[in-house]
Parts: sequence; C-alpha cells; structure tokens
Amino acid sequence: MGIIEIVSIGIIAAIFVLLLQEKQPTIAFLIILLTVLYLFIYLIQYVQEILQLVTYLGEQANIHHFYIKTILQIIGISYIAEIGSNIVKDAGLESIALKIELIGKVFIIILAIPIFKSLIETIINLFPIS
Repeated sequence: MGIIEIVSIGIIAAIFVLLLQEKQPTIAFLIILLTVLYLFIYLIQYVQEILQLVTYLGEQANIHHFYIKTILQIIGISYIAEIGSNIVKDAGLESIALKIELIGKVFIIILAIPIFKSLIETIINLFPIS
C-alpha cells in the first residue's frame, strides 16, 4: 500500500466523519479511532525497519546501545503521546489531551536523565573543577 492508498483512506474516513458528526457523534469518533489505529498498525512495519537501521548505524558508530535505545524510546513516547492527544482532541476533550501531552513530556524527561547525567559527568571529567 502506498501513499495514495493511505491518503484515500484518510479522505474517505474524513467524509464519513463529516457526514455522521452531527447526528451520530459517537460513530464518527469511532471511525476516527479505527482509522488512526489502522494507519498506526500499517506504519509499524516501516518503523521496525527504521529502528533496525538506526541500531545498525549506532553500532557502526560505536555508540553505546543504551543511548540509542533511550533516544528511540523518547521518540516513540513523543509520537504516541501526540497521536493520543490528537485523538482525544478530536473527541472534544482538550483538557485531557493537554494532560496526555504533559505526561508524555514528563516520561521523556525521566528517560533523558541518565543521558544528561552521563553528559555532565563527561564534561566534568574533561574539565576538572579544581
């Protein structure tokens, strides 16, 4: 399936949502949710290829596996939080969407702490304070 098919699915879903939104808002939201889930599942196969490439390049560059794994987790959290937030916004629940975004950011900070700590330790070792 190529980009034409993906865009077609999005347009068809959007037309159904627009037609049903006023009389059947629950069904319209369900169409949105199912469309997003379908596209996400479709995308996973390509994401796996990208992850394998990034891991391979990291190994070739002699970058510790922990850093690559953490950065990929951060990117994944970012995308998942954004998709979830957008779905909730489509349901008209802006306040919950903002909380999803905030929690995603907190998770990112938690994952980044060990990398930040390692960076600070490396700088301290390069430029001793004494």
